[in-house]
Amino acid sequence: MSGWGVCLSAVGVLFIYWGRNKSTAAPYRLLVARSRLLWGDRVHGFFQVAGTLMVVAGALVAVAG
Repeated sequence: MSGWGVCLSAVGVLFIYWGRNKSTAAPYRLLVARSRLLWGDRVHGFFQVAGTLMVVAGALVAVAG
C-alpha cells in the first residue's frame, strides 16, 4: 500500500467534511475565498465533489503502489 495514496484519501475526506459542514477552519477559508471567484455560492459543493474524487484517486494509488 502506498503512503501517498492514503494521504491523498485523507485530504479528500477532510475536504468532504469541511465542505459538508461549511467549516470555518483557516486553511479551508483560504481555499474557499480563492474558489468563490469561480464557483460562487456553489463552492462548498465543489469541495465535496473534489474531495470525493481525491478519495477515489487515493484509493487507486494506494492499491497500485
